[in-house]
Amino acid sequence: MNVAQLQKSIKEYAASIGIDKIGFTTAAPFLELKNRLRRQQELGYQSGFEESDIEKRTEPVLLLDRAESILSIAIAYPSKMEGSPKGKRGERRGIFCRASWGMDYHHVLREKLQLLEEYISEWLPDAKMRSMVDTGELVDRAVAQRAGIGWSAKNCSIITPEFGSYVYLGEMITNIPFEPDIPMEDQCGDCTLCLDACPTGALIQGGQLNAQRCIAFLTQSKKPIPEEFRAKIGNRVYGCDTCQTVCPKNKGKYNLHQPSFEPEPELTKPLLVPMLNLSNREFKETYGHMSGSWRGKNPIQRNAILALAHFKDESSVPVLAELLVKDPRPVIRGTIAWALGEIGSSEGKAAIERAILQEEDPEVRMEMEKVLETNQRKC
Repeated sequence: MNVAQLQKSIKEYAASIGIDKIGFTTAAPFLELKNRLRRQQELGYQSGFEESDIEKRTEPVLLLDRAESILSIAIAYPSKMEGSPKGKRGERRGIFCRASWGMDYHHVLREKLQLLEEYISEWLPDAKMRSMVDTGELVDRAVAQRAGIGWSAKNCSIITPEFGSYVYLGEMITNIPFEPDIPMEDQCGDCTLCLDACPTGALIQGGQLNAQRCIAFLTQSKKPIPEEFRAKIGNRVYGCDTCQTVCPKNKGKYNLHQPSFEPEPELTKPLLVPMLNLSNREFKETYGHMSGSWRGKNPIQRNAILALAHFKDESSVPVLAELLVKDPRPVIRGTIAWALGEIGSSEGKAAIERAILQEEDPEVRMEMEKVLETNQRKC
């Protein structure tokens, strides 16, 4: 089998194992991307989760000796959930973003790429391959754009005509000289809905994101969320879908065909108060199979507290008051102090007045004092 025949066969095999799109591009350097990443680094717009070495992110030959081509794959995930539970007074719910519904996509895509590697090895036993999903050095979106999977949109997602931007991406570098596919032309046009709708102004301009302001990043950070963003988190416990849900190209794209990513309603829209006392073990047993669990329970519980503040849920005050005294984590206690201030009940104020007498962490005390001073001015 020659390379052209193998390429055609790979596309057919990919479809048979549940890969929704596959494209091919060269292993040439991503020169334009390299300049953009340097600028992002200079501006301090990076999240800190990405590979710090820009050369590795843009030079595939540094990752695989004699690299010739890159395969890009896309698997669609659902944007719609059947049987979505409704929150109500006393039973408020949070929401995990769509990219965390169902099974952790890292595992699913790695499995598909492993199957592709095994398939290629059957025909070319000496072929060299290196696959990665999201946490690898390469920029998934840049590879997908050049491989013709979709176009790089103003909301910094890859948009496909078939599935919108609701796709997971992965890639494989190989030393096989496959014929590259043609990149897709930009189809965003003059639309700026995603930029206009971003809750924190994280989308600086089309295709440029300040990750430090992005809610998706903020919900994953383990640090206290800066005060200017807390009220904007809403009831999101992980991630943010706003720039996708407002996109006209995503209208009617439900993508319900992948069983691995079928959402579990009670987990994707969890009750907030029960989340607050989960142990590490309980959290892993309940949410460990979801990609949104990768940072552990601490950021999720902090976000759940912010969500209770968003709802001004007075029924949660007794639980929050107890944790304000007993929880060993300063980030949690500081967030609770702010949340009690937002809820604004007399019971919450009294809880802060009691807790501040034993609080030793200076930042937590500062949060408490700020709430009490604000309350005093209102009186």
